[in-house]
This record gives sequence, structure tokens and C-alpha cells, in this order.
Amino acid sequence: MSCSLLEFCRLQELKTVRDYLFQSQKTEPAEEKSQTENELSWETSEWESAWDSGDNKEEEAATATTVEEETTGQSGPWLQDCVVAMSPCSDLLVVAREQKAVFLSAKWRSNDSGREEMTLAVSWTGTLSTDEGECVSSSVCIPLASQKRSSTGRPDWTCVVVGFTSGYVRFYTENGVLLLAQLLHEDPVLRLKCRTYEIPRHPGVTEQHEELSILYPAALVTIDGFSLFQSLRACRNQVARAAAAGSDVIQPPPLAYKKWGLQDMDTIVDHSSVGIMTLCVFDQMKNASILGGFNASVKGSPPAMSQYVTVGGGPYTGFYYAVEGSSQPLLSHVALAVASKLTSALFNAASGWLGWNKNKNEEEAVQKQKPKVEPATPLGIRFGLPDSRRHGESICLSPCNTLAGVTDDFGRVSLLDLARGISIRMWKGYRDAQLGWLQVPEERGDREFSPSASLPRRHALFLVIYAPRRGILEVWAMQQGPRVGAFTVGKHCRLLYAGYRLMGVNSVTSQGWQLHTQQVCLLDPITGALRTVNIPFHLALSDKKSERAKDMHLLKRLTTILRSREVEPDILESEAKSVLLDIKHPAIKKQALESLLSNKNAPVSCLTKVTGALYDVLKQQDPEEVDTALLQLCSSQLKMLQLYSDIQQLHSAADIEASSKDQDSFEGIEEELSRVGPTLQRYAQLTSRPSVSFAQDSPYSPLPAQAFLSQMECTEDGELRVIRGSETEWNRLGNFMFWGCLCGNSPLHKVCDTLQEAGISPQQLLSLLLSVWLQREKEMLQKPGETVRNLHTLLIALSNMKGAVEESWDTQSISPWWQQVRHTCIQSHNSAAALLAAFVAHRAAKASITSRADSKLQSEWEAVSLELEQWVVFVRQLEDVLVLQTLLLVPPPQGSGGGAAAQCSIKTLMEGGTGGIADSVSKWVFRHNLSPERLKEILQKREDKEAEDKLEQKAGEEGKEQEEKSQEDTDRTAELLVAVCQRFPHSLSPDLLFAHCCWEYVVQWNKDPEESRYLSWAVEHLKLVSSPHIQLGISTMMWSTFIVKRLSAAAFLMEKVGKSPKDRLCRRDVGMGDKAATYFLGCCVQLLQILMEVTGVLVKNQCPLSFINYYADSAVEEVPAPELSVEEAWFGAEGPASIAELALEQRGVHYPLVQHHCLLASLLHSAMTFSLKVKPLSLFDSKGKNAFFRDLTTIQLMPSGDMDPGLISLRQEFLLRVLTAWVQAIDDSSGTSPPPLPSSGPKADWWPSMCLELGSLLQVNPDILRRHLVCELYNQGLDPRAEEVMLEVEDKDVLGSQLLVLTGQRLSYSLLHSQSQTQAAMELLARLPPTLCTWLKAMDPGELRCPLVPLPQTSRLVGRLIEILPENHAQYSLALHLLEAVEALTTED
Repeated sequence: MSCSLLEFCRLQELKTVRDYLFQSQKTEPAEEKSQTENELSWETSEWESAWDSGDNKEEEAATATTVEEETTGQSGPWLQDCVVAMSPCSDLLVVAREQKAVFLSAKWRSNDSGREEMTLAVSWTGTLSTDEGECVSSSVCIPLASQKRSSTGRPDWTCVVVGFTSGYVRFYTENGVLLLAQLLHEDPVLRLKCRTYEIPRHPGVTEQHEELSILYPAALVTIDGFSLFQSLRACRNQVARAAAAGSDVIQPPPLAYKKWGLQDMDTIVDHSSVGIMTLCVFDQMKNASILGGFNASVKGSPPAMSQYVTVGGGPYTGFYYAVEGSSQPLLSHVALAVASKLTSALFNAASGWLGWNKNKNEEEAVQKQKPKVEPATPLGIRFGLPDSRRHGESICLSPCNTLAGVTDDFGRVSLLDLARGISIRMWKGYRDAQLGWLQVPEERGDREFSPSASLPRRHALFLVIYAPRRGILEVWAMQQGPRVGAFTVGKHCRLLYAGYRLMGVNSVTSQGWQLHTQQVCLLDPITGALRTVNIPFHLALSDKKSERAKDMHLLKRLTTILRSREVEPDILESEAKSVLLDIKHPAIKKQALESLLSNKNAPVSCLTKVTGALYDVLKQQDPEEVDTALLQLCSSQLKMLQLYSDIQQLHSAADIEASSKDQDSFEGIEEELSRVGPTLQRYAQLTSRPSVSFAQDSPYSPLPAQAFLSQMECTEDGELRVIRGSETEWNRLGNFMFWGCLCGNSPLHKVCDTLQEAGISPQQLLSLLLSVWLQREKEMLQKPGETVRNLHTLLIALSNMKGAVEESWDTQSISPWWQQVRHTCIQSHNSAAALLAAFVAHRAAKASITSRADSKLQSEWEAVSLELEQWVVFVRQLEDVLVLQTLLLVPPPQGSGGGAAAQCSIKTLMEGGTGGIADSVSKWVFRHNLSPERLKEILQKREDKEAEDKLEQKAGEEGKEQEEKSQEDTDRTAELLVAVCQRFPHSLSPDLLFAHCCWEYVVQWNKDPEESRYLSWAVEHLKLVSSPHIQLGISTMMWSTFIVKRLSAAAFLMEKVGKSPKDRLCRRDVGMGDKAATYFLGCCVQLLQILMEVTGVLVKNQCPLSFINYYADSAVEEVPAPELSVEEAWFGAEGPASIAELALEQRGVHYPLVQHHCLLASLLHSAMTFSLKVKPLSLFDSKGKNAFFRDLTTIQLMPSGDMDPGLISLRQEFLLRVLTAWVQAIDDSSGTSPPPLPSSGPKADWWPSMCLELGSLLQVNPDILRRHLVCELYNQGLDPRAEEVMLEVEDKDVLGSQLLVLTGQRLSYSLLHSQSQTQAAMELLARLPPTLCTWLKAMDPGELRCPLVPLPQTSRLVGRLIEILPENHAQYSLALHLLEAVEALTTED
């Protein structure tokens, strides 16, 4: 790690800046030469020569970064003629020349590679000078701290302070707005410098005050930082207010300042304000005796003094001390005038800056006369560095205020010790040098190795010298340190060193301050790059032969070699070995070894040789000098590398040992394999579908040595332990160790012995073996016999290891070793692999237990039976899971809704509660789009199958072979479902399955209400539940959870709009379109009917509203509640209650309230189906309205007694409109034999009976409805249907009168209004009796919807009329005349 030059920012539009500042110059000076730099040779210090020459060349190549040159059109060193100032926060740069200035602000932009980078772009240009002939002579940018609590210690805005040759100092915002201007002295401003608050690093350091110092040729002005900060903030706020109000900016009061007349020095060109210092008692006495002589008196406490150091000529450097309190801050006459105005302002309460106003004449007068300048307080020089021929050019104060760098006209750089007032070091050959300082804190890591680890962090100081004549930037360690870095840069750069940070920060607000400021910046005007110097702390520790610095360099070299991919393994090995042996510091040696071992490109042989060589060297050293941690690391890594190589060799070895003869225990496994063979085969087919995964995540890729090492650690007693990382890493390690053995490609016992010798615990090996077995299920199922045999051998080998199965376990307990196998398989989703592992482990456990029992007393049989009992239950559970998982893996038919197949394991089923199994199957039913009828059919088959003999079942299967493949697939799926139901006779009893399917469909409908079919199927599933208790519970749960909210929304919406709402309104209020809403209301009616029916069954009270006769055969006797049970193997499931359990917990419902809601739902459904106008809630009285949408289990006050006649007429009118709409919907002019009507929709055949039942419940006379229906059917020309209904009409007289009119209209149409009036018809009309003729002419056939009815139908109608009208009826004679007329017409035809 060495010095580096980092670019952190780039200037945009440099050409624009130059063109603007140099507009007046028509011809620009020609540049001496092109920008190519000469090869520079400088002396290398002794520190560098301690290193070998090869290192040195590399170091120079790394540090001497060459500047990329862009042809930006600049010519000549134009920047050297400008005043340049940069904010320490690097967010503002000011470039000024003569009267003009350009401000550049920070902006973030994306570069070509898409990375964000900071640039400085022009934000303001303009002329700064106001007086004639004045030019900019100096400038600083001071960031001001934010006062907001949320951003304490962060910069708020930056103030640009500019000094002019007229003596004026002006303050501007970042946008060039003038805040404040003041003439402090009538000489040109030479230099502006700022000092801000720094956190004292040691308790003894005096806390320095913030200040701005301004140097004139013979005077020095200092402005206190706190008052300046407050004034600038106030000015900025006032300017902002004035801008917002559009008023004039009021001239602010002047600043308070101190002015010292610097005496006894010929010329002064630069200065540094060192700050307040207190002398020790010895120095105080020394000074008193030198200044006051022998009799001088000494004060008890030493006075605090401000120290100022100036450079120039005669003497070359001057030291001034101003005792605190010797000069009062000056307020000029203007300030006194302000003070007097202030008192009157308080009484006037006038607006504006501090509340005073002036008239225009007064203002102009003030502007014309120059403000009076206060005289300076003389300050004599205390001492200096006299050198009559040397003239100082600049001084640069160090951040710790104890050192300063001074440049002079002899091309020297001197280092001053300010406390002692002497020069302590000098560099030559640096003409026109520019200086800066860098203070570097100690890295956190370095504290560990430092002898003063308990003390505060150390800081190192470096002096940065830029020599423009040589185009070189150098970094020197203080005070007498070597040069630690050198960079070739351009000859026209500017070194920008602020020397201050943020103004307005104090000891409180600086707590936890993390402000990042660049201490030194190098601005290159050719490329526009701003670069900062990065120096590692350890370079300050560098004495002539710094071991640590050299070690760090060697480590860096090793890292570089490891990064390059093209290195040959031999070269890598020799380089790594030499570097590791050369590094002296144990911590860095350890770091280098770790980086080598974690490198992916290094081969295992190389790692082994390098680590071995290092280990040998360490062993030869004196044991007391060797770092024990490093020695342990080497030995443990060697052991691991050896293990890795051994396993790799065993897997690649050709010799495969003969399989062991555990035949007797293996035969049992083969039987079980053949038993579950068909299911395994089907499972394998379903799991072998293609899937996508990323190659680098694959557990099948070979395991590199680095990954192996990262997963292993060595314990204190020398044994290896596997670190449990991510699942993928664990699987890869298991794969590396055991997959070859499972495939039969590697010697199993040798691998096990090798792993045992390495000291890895058998429990960890078992975990790795099971993880790879379960992970690679697909490959294992391709040849299960062979892989299961190998697993059996491996498992027995691991069980026989020391520490696997305890020598004696308690007779009442379970073996932890076999429990681990069960625990792993319980969590696995790979059911087939888990089942096979269980078969193997069961047999192995049985064999091991039997052998133990033979060799021990008989008292151990109890423990044996307990362990084996666990295995029997466990294998049964896994077989169940395999069959269930196989069913869940069956892919749904194309185009059906879906989602991924559910994964199940013993753990998920146990945690899923008693209804977990039914829930997963119901989700599968939904994914497969299985209709309720189909499901019922499959489940009935199951019951039949259970009753049938198995031989008949086989014969039936053979007959199916000829059918199509798709049919075969569906049959196989059905068989699978039946098989699952047989394995779970209680958990998947038909009622439970239908209940869960019903709930699944209603949940899915709630997610997408447009899918009306889901809700319809939910209701269908509900109807198939045979237990009325479960039916009742699920109905009430469905109603309260999903239905009632949407039904109430639909009712209120229809009430509001007064008709069936349009699609948009339905979507807004009910959450579905109008068609879906109609379907939904139909399902609501069905659901409420089920509720009424079930309630009727349970309370021995048959439901009166049974116009849809689904429940004709419902039982009337009291029905007992069902018992819910679970299979024996699945006792102990914990988790949520099943839907059936929840259903049984529901309370009974209040029958009249359900009926009341059913009425409303039917009315809403009718209105939506036939698009009728109605306000549904207005058809009920206040009691009826209040009872709606209440909890169905509560008893509400229901409407009783006779209803208001007005309401009844409204209800009657609505029902009549429903009947009319139905008749219009079923219109079919197909003659005498009408086709059967559908069971749902507007043409359904149950609408009339529903209206009649609604009528009876709504107190509407059903006879009126029947008569209306008969008339409507005749009106529509549906005479056969009308005749059927006519039989049920009670009041035949009224019906006869209504039908007489209808017949007259038909006859009137055929005689008078028909297009084809025949002569015969005209003659017949002439023969008719006058009364009849007049009556026919008065008829309006336009009221008929179907006037063109065949004559035989009309004649039948007249015949019926004669039958129903009594002879004494007033219109009986008219009916007879009609009969004659019709007969005559018929004979004519």
C-alpha cells in the first residue's frame, strides 16, 4: 500500500471559463511546447534504496500516474494568471481574473460506463468589481454549517469572500449575489485566510476560535468567526426576503473587526494567523527578562496571546504576538450612526433591516462619500528570521498549528517550528513551489499492532509540495521523514489547499461529525481533472528500513499476482512462496496466506506446497518467537488440503470394492421397493419435467479446494469440523464427499475410513450424506435398486463409526442417531428419496438393535420396540406423503388457472393442522378445474371400489386400454385421487373434501369476482356436503366472510340509482361487472336457500321457500353432529383448525331473518336479470329495512301483520313486470310443442313459480299474478303455455273479461288492420252484427305483441272463453258473436 493520486472530480466547460476571463486579449500567448512531459530524474532517498531495484521500478510505475491529455483547446498556462479558490467540501470553485469571476458548482452525472461521477459545471459568471480600476486580488470559499437539527455539522451554503485592490472585502452567495461589502483599509488586499473550529486531539491543546484574517501591505485585519457567521446568515435571509417581496435590499450594518499595524518589517506578502497560545512559565520569564531587563516584573498568570507569522523581506519571516484585550474591536463612524438610528427605529417600528429607512438623497450622499477607515493599532515585531537577500513568497500553516511551510525567491522550501520560532528543515530546487498539508488518521486495523493501542488514535502529518517547473508533486513525512510519494503531473497545475473546514461548528455540534473534506486538491487545467492525494498512515512510521511498509508492499504484490488469471501455476507457486517467506510481520503473513488459500485460480498442489514450505520454516524457528496462531493455521490448512486431495483421488480411482453381503437385511428393502414401485415410477415421471436453474448455483458442479477449505475448521484437539453454511454450500460439500459412493463409482469403505481418520464427527457425515441423497432425487430414481444398496452400505459404515450410536442408551428412550435420520427426512419435500432413506435406515436400525439384543440381557426389549415402533409410524407417514405428493405433482390441463404445485412433507402436513391434507387436495382440485359433479363421480367410484372385489377391478382396467391417451391420463389421475383418499379415509372423507373445495373456490372467487363460475362451483360443492351441521356452518361462514358485504353494496347501489345499475357503477361499488353481479346474486339466493333448507332439517321444520327443488328428499328427523377423526399415523398434528371444525363451532341461524334476506336477494336477482327499474329496499317497511344485513344468528324485529296497501301495490307492480319480462324472454314462435326451458338465466322455467312464492311472502294476491301471466302469454302468442297456467286461476270471471278484450284485438287485427284484406273478410265484416262491428272497430290491436296468431288458436281461445264465462255474464252474448265470426273466418279460409 503506497501513495496514490485519485481523481474525484472533473471540470466541465474549461474552455468557456478561459474564454470568458480572457475575452479582452485578442491574441493569446503561444505555448512553449506541447504537453508531453520529459523523463524526470530525481534523487531517490535512502528509504527507497533499501528496497531492491525491481521493487523500485514497480513502485514508480504504480505511483507515477500519467495524465490523460484531452485536446480541449487550451493554450498557455492561463490558470497561473487567475485567482483560484476552492471550497474544502469540493462543491464550489471560484476562478477570477481582474474584474470578472466564474463560479463552478458540483453536479452528479453518469459517465460512459453508467457510473455516477461528480463534475464541476459553470453555475454563475459575472463582474465582481464596482469601483473603477479595482481588480480581484484574493479569494476564499467558506462553507457555512447548517443550523438544522437534522443536518448538524453539514454544510448549508458556501460564502465566497473576495478581496480587491481598492481595499474592499466583499461577501457573495454561490449565485453571485452580494451580501456584504466593507472597506477595512485603503490598500490592496494581499491575502485572505480563514481558520475554523477543529476538535482538539489532546486535553492540553488550546481550543482555537474561528476567524477570517485579511492581509494588507502594512496591516492585518481579523474578523471574529462567530459574529461573521451570524452576520452572513442574517444578510442571506434578508436578501432572500427582499427578493421574494421585490423590495430593495437594505444596506446591512458593518462588521466588527480588529486591525493591527504590522511594524518593523520592510515588505509583507503573506501571513498566517496561528491562533491563541499561552506560554509556559519558563518562556514567560525568559521573555520578561529579555524585554524588560533585570528588574522586569512577572504576572502571576501568563497572558493569552494571538500569534501571527508573516513572510516577505527584512526580515524574511516575522513573528508577531498580540496580547488578548490590548485592542478593542473597532466600530467605524457608520456603525455609531447605525446605533443611534437603531434607538429611533425601535420607536418607529419601521420595516426593513434593523428597522430603519432613509430617503433617496441621504442614500446617494452616503454612497458618494467614501466610508471613513479606522486607524490600525500598532503591533511591533517580537522576532524574525533575518536573511537580507531572501524574500519569502508564501506561508502555509499545518493543520496542527505547530509547523508552517514557507517558499522563497531562491527556490527553497523551509519548514518552520512556530513554537520555537526556528527553521528546522529546508528543501532546495523548488522554484514557484505550491504547498499543502495532509493529516492522516491511523487506520483501525493498525491500532492492534501499535504499542499504544489503548491511547487515542494517532495522526500523521505530511507536507505536499508541487513544483511546477519540474511538473512533479511530492509528499514528505514530517518532521524529518523521507519522501513517501512522488507523481509526475502537468507543469500548469494548481495545488489548492484550504487549511480550514466548516464555519459555524462548535464543540457541541461537532460531536459525531463525519464531514468528508478534501485537504489537498490538484487542479489540472489541461484535462480539467481534480485529484486528491491518498496516503496510508503506515508510511509515517517508515524509518529507513520499515519492515511493515515493505510487508504491505509484498502483500500488495501477492494480491496483484493472484488477481491476474494468466499466471502459470509454477510461477504462481514460486512467487507466492518467496513473498510469504519474505514477509516478516506475522499478522500480514497470516493475511497473505489466507488470501492465497481463498484464491480460486490457485491449484491444490500449489496451495499444499506453499503452505507446507511455510510450515517447515516456522517449525525450524525458535518456538518462543513463532506466532502460535499462524502455526496452527498452517497445520490445520495442510490437514484439510490433504483430506481434499485424498477424497479427490479416491473418487477418481478405478478400483471399486465388491459390495458387502448384508443380503438378509437388504431383502426386506427389496420387498418394500417392489411394493411402492408403481407409485415411485409415477412420481419419477412427474418430477422429471424440465426446469431452469443457474449453473453456478448447481450442487453438481465440482467443488474447488477453496470452497472446501472455507467450509472446514480445525478444533483445538486437532479434529476437523464442518461449518454449516448455506444450503447450497452444504449440498455441494455432501456431493463432493458421497455422490461417487452412492453411484457406485468410488470405494465406499475407503472414503468412510478417510473421513473418520480426519476426525469429522459421524453426525455431520450423516447429515451431509442425507442432504446429497435427498437433493439428487431425480438421478437416484433412475436406478433406485443400485443407489439404495449403496446408501445401505454407507449408512451401516457410518453407524459403525465410533461416536455414532451410543454404546448404551436408556431403555426407555430413542437413539439420537436414528432420530437424526428421521428428523432430516421429516423436513424434506423430496418424498421418494425420504421414503427410500427411511426404508434403508429402518432395516439398518432393526439389524443393529437385533444384534445388540442378542448380546445383552432381555430387559432391553422395551427400548427396541419403542425405536422400531417409531420407524413403523414414520415409514407409514412417508408412504402417505409420497402418494399425496404424486397427486399434487400431476400437472393441470392446459389453459386452466394454476400456480405452482404444492410441496408437502411430514413437517408441513403436521403443521398444517387437521385440515392440512384436505386443504392441499382442494387446492389441487381448483388447479385442475375439476367440476363438482366430476369430483362426486370419482369419490363414488372410490366407495364402489372399496365394495368391489379386486379381480373385477383388474378386468375393468384391461378393457380400457383401447381408449385415447387423454382419457387414460384423466383416468390415471382419478385413480391417484382415489388412492390418496383411501390412504386418508378420515382426513379426506367426502364431506371434508367437499367442504374444503367449497371454501377454496369461494376464496378464489373473492380474489377475482369476475370469475362467477368459482362462486357457483363453491355453492355446488356445498350442496354435495351430506352433513347438515357442516353445511350450516360453512354457509354462515361464507355469508359473513365473503357475501354479505357485496350483497349490501349491490342493494344500496340499486336503491340509489332506482334500476339495475350499469357495468361501471357495479365495478365501482360491488367490485365486479354487471354480468358477474347478476350471477353473484343468483348464487346468493341459492346459498340462502341452502341455509333455510338446512335450518329446516335441523329444527324439524321444512322450508316453505322451495321453488328450486334441489332438496325434495331432505330428511326430517333430527340429525346428529358428525365426529371428526384423524388417521392413526397422523395423530399429533398441530396447527390451524380445519374448515369442518370451524363449521361445527358456528351457531345456528334465525330462520325468519334468513328468509327475509332470501326475499331481498331474489328481488335483486330478478331486477338485475331482467334490467328492471326498482328501488328494492323501498318495497319493505322500516322494520324490514332495519333487519337487513344483520348477523344471521341474532333475532331481529321482523315485519308482521298486514302491510301498507301502498307497499303491496308497489310489490305487485314489480312482480307483474318480472312476469312480463320473463314471457318476453322465452318468446318462441315454434308452434304447439314448446322446447324445454334452461335451468338458469332469464329463460329458466322456475321464474313464474318463484314470483308466485315471492307474492305469497310479500302479501300479494297470487291469483292476480296468475291472471297476469295468462294474459301475457296469450298476448305473446304462447297459447299452449297460457292454457296450462289458466287451470290454476281461481277468479275465472275477471280472467274471461280480460281474455275477451284480447280476442277482440286479435280479430280486429285480422279483419281491419291486416295488410292483406281479402274480399271474403270484407263481406264477413258486412255480415257481422252492428254491435260487434262497432266493438271490433273500437279495439286497438297495437297492444298485442304477437297479433299474427293462427286462426285455430284464436278459435280455441274463444271456445275457452265460452267455457269460463257464466251465461248470465254481461259479455256472454258478445263472446257468442265472436265465436260465430271466428268460425265463419275459418270456413272461409
